Amino acid sequence: MNRVQIRSSERALSVGTWLIVGGAMLYSVLTVTPLMAAHTPAAWRWTAPILPLVVDAAVVIVVRLDSVLARLGGHGGAWPVALRWMTGTMTLALNVGVSALAGDLVGVAVHAVAPLLLIVTAEAGLAYRRALTAAVLAVEARKRAEQDARERVAAEREENRLRAAREQREHEAAIAREQREHQERLAREEAERQDRIRREEAERAEAAERAEREAAERREQIREQQQAERERLERQAAQQRELEAQGRAERERRDQERIERERAELLAAGPATEKLPEDRARQVVQAAFAAGLAVREAAERTGWSVGWASARYQELRELTAPSPRPALEGAAQ
Repeated sequence: MNRVQIRSSERALSVGTWLIVGGAMLYSVLTVTPLMAAHTPAAWRWTAPILPLVVDAAVVIVVRLDSVLARLGGHGGAWPVALRWMTGTMTLALNVGVSALAGDLVGVAVHAVAPLLLIVTAEAGLAYRRALTAAVLAVEARKRAEQDARERVAAEREENRLRAAREQREHEAAIAREQREHQERLAREEAERQDRIRREEAERAEAAERAEREAAERREQIREQQQAERERLERQAAQQRELEAQGRAERERRDQERIERERAELLAAGPATEKLPEDRARQVVQAAFAAGLAVREAAERTGWSVGWASARYQELRELTAPSPRPALEGAAQ
């Protein structure tokens, strides 16, 4: 049951209770006034309705205050109970008084309905109100508990959020610190690498310069060695050419002497008495040609005809004649 249903039940109880109280008061006034008028002096009979009204007013006070105390969850103690039962008893006695004095049991029973209903309604209404108040308090307690739980959950959620935010900030700070340290380490490593590269480049440049110097020295040494070797080879070649020239001159001299000697031997024989072999005749013709003898003399020394000797002379002239120089390009144009 929610709070709205409880409030609706409480309103229904309140309306029903006041209807019963109002009806009981009206019935009590109508019933008790004749009894009070019969037992009151004639001059004061106009006061007859006062007593039922006073008793009913006490009933109203009891019902109203009990409802307020029940709604607040309080308890008035013994006096409110005594007042409630006293007013109920008085109302019951006043309502059944006429019938009881007349010995009318049916009238007693009939007139006892309204007071008894009022008494029971007052007690039942009080119990209902206390139960409803307890239910309202339980609902409010549950709502307060739910609210407290929601607030506690919200507080925990907020605390978790704050803790998560703090942890996130700490994590981001740690990441930033690690990134900063990583960047610083990378910067140091890069600086060290650049220094190492510069040192290596300087060492390579120095090594290259040293290698260039050594290569230049080696090239100079090689050039000097090659120059010395060329000079040595040139000297050797000159000596070789000189020796070869001397050898050629010596061979030419010996060949010339041999040729002159052979030629002299061939020509010293004089005119042939018979025809010489062709090979021998050719040698004699060649010797005569070299000695500048006439064709006839060469023919006489070989025993061959002048025509044959002349043909050999012609062949020798062609062999010993200088080769014609080739014509220049465009000379015929």
